[in-house]
Amino acid sequence: MAEGLNIERVRIALNGESLVSLDAFIRPGEVLTVMGPSGSGKSTLLAYLTGTLPPAFQAEGRVLLNGRDITDLPTERRRIGILFQDDLLFPHLSVAGNLAFGLPRSGSADRRARIEDALSEVGLSGFGQRDPATLSGGQRARVALMRTLLAAPGALLLDEPFSRLDADRRVRTRDMVFDVARQRALPVVLVTHDAGDAEAAGGTCVRIGN
Repeated sequence: MAEGLNIERVRIALNGESLVSLDAFIRPGEVLTVMGPSGSGKSTLLAYLTGTLPPAFQAEGRVLLNGRDITDLPTERRRIGILFQDDLLFPHLSVAGNLAFGLPRSGSADRRARIEDALSEVGLSGFGQRDPATLSGGQRARVALMRTLLAAPGALLLDEPFSRLDADRRVRTRDMVFDVARQRALPVVLVTHDAGDAEAAGGTCVRIGN
């Protein structure tokens, strides 16, 4: 069984017009960067990978994760995590409450320990009871990442999650995300407009659109 994310001869069209054509294999810990102008189909590709592609689109090809065909599975069974431009933290929950949202149900002591471990992993020990509104943009991005990873995904998609950060926070947060993904041996697909993101990711970079 091949470990990694296999995007096998995927073609996506809208009203007969081809938007995305991609054939790629991303090994554990590697990053595939997809670049292209606005409207070129980058977010459409991510929607296909997560199982949220609107029915107006026509798609063919297969997606395999660690040898398992997930092409026709519902979103919640694909084990693919995604980070967006906006961190989407719940404002009515504490930092710990946001992280708990990504955890499967288990004993309360175990959940607390896993939340503290997750915060420690990204340098936010002791932040569990904080209101997300009191965090910096980079801190919010770290919490969003760990909430995604606590759900134990088999692959990680990045939909320009660094674009709203200032230059210094962007570099530090980007490096942290890539480091954590490599440590956890997750295949990663990054879509971005930024050449600096692609350079920092390493690995293969493909361009779609014009």
